[in-house]
Amino acid sequence: MKQESLINEVRRITWWGMIINVVLTVGKILAGLLGNSQAVIADGVHSLSDCVTDVAVIVGVRFWSAPPDQDHPHGHQRIEALVSLFIGLALAAVAVGLGYEALSTIREHHPPPGIVALIAALVSLVSKELLYRWTVAAGRRMKSSAVIANAWHHRSDAFSSIPAAAAVGAAIIFPDWYFLDHIGALVVMVLILQAAGRIIMPALRELSDAGADPEIRGQLHKIAEETPGVKQIHKLRTRRLGYGILVDLHVLVDPDLSVRSGHEISEAVKRRLYELGPDVADVITHLEPVEDSPSA
Repeated sequence: MKQESLINEVRRITWWGMIINVVLTVGKILAGLLGNSQAVIADGVHSLSDCVTDVAVIVGVRFWSAPPDQDHPHGHQRIEALVSLFIGLALAAVAVGLGYEALSTIREHHPPPGIVALIAALVSLVSKELLYRWTVAAGRRMKSSAVIANAWHHRSDAFSSIPAAAAVGAAIIFPDWYFLDHIGALVVMVLILQAAGRIIMPALRELSDAGADPEIRGQLHKIAEETPGVKQIHKLRTRRLGYGILVDLHVLVDPDLSVRSGHEISEAVKRRLYELGPDVADVITHLEPVEDSPSA
């Protein structure tokens, strides 16, 4: 997908998500206030945090989609990891705030929630799950970690509506169990924290230059070593950049080969890694004579 088309597609999906989030935020907070439900108000605040991350994606896509330049020869995809990290941290902050509010007021007696709060939670559950499915499919198609992170933010909002609806429904049926609304808000907090963790950890791994998983490294090693003319490979290193993997390895060949022949083998290794390797974005090979190289 071309850069401008990618930017427009990301923005189009995210703008629709933000419009839906604004409507749900206003609806759930009003329903929570009218229906006297802390869990639904907490769910509305969660939707508000979705609006913040939508803005981060809309603004950030222009930067992380920029082509490589002199200062960023590998491109600007790390900006996408930073946006994903921001989304995860925003989620975690919202969760902590909601949990604190629920715990600090759990002993306060208040009237049972109203049916309007229950309806708002159910509408949110259905709409945010549909929005998640649409956004995550687009994110996978475009191979955008930030869009996928934002999709998980939508799903965490859908998940948070489940305990909110259950707590409100139970509190309506059993008015003396008003504390269930607070417990629902605490369950929402836990679910949001789990979603935040799924977003934060991959972003941190990329930003800290963590290598690819051992299974992927094994695949890359096998692909390179099975290239005709390669005697052995060693010092295979990987790191992630957006959805792509950067590969650096030493290729050991017959020491009596000409420079041209060795270069052709090295280029063959690159082609095979690009064609057969999972999400390989760049390959750097170092050619060495097999007799002068340490054992793998």
